[in-house]
Amino acid sequence: MDGIVVAFFVPTVIFLCFVAPVWIFMHYRSKQRAQGSLSDAERQEMTLLQQQADRMIARIETLEAILDSETPGWRKRGGME
Repeated sequence: MDGIVVAFFVPTVIFLCFVAPVWIFMHYRSKQRAQGSLSDAERQEMTLLQQQADRMIARIETLEAILDSETPGWRKRGGME
């Protein structure tokens, strides 16, 4: 009977000390990586938002160029510089 207990006890202790922590660590690491990536819909939305931001930047630069040519000191009056 003691031989059977030792035969199950030793592998169980080895499993709990070495295999289980690595297994748990790898499990939650893979879950974290899966949650960190974007879905296709989220990628498309991010691309759309980036395009909109680029267009807004171009519009702002155009408006500033117009203001610079028509009202040269507008930046100083507005506290921009």
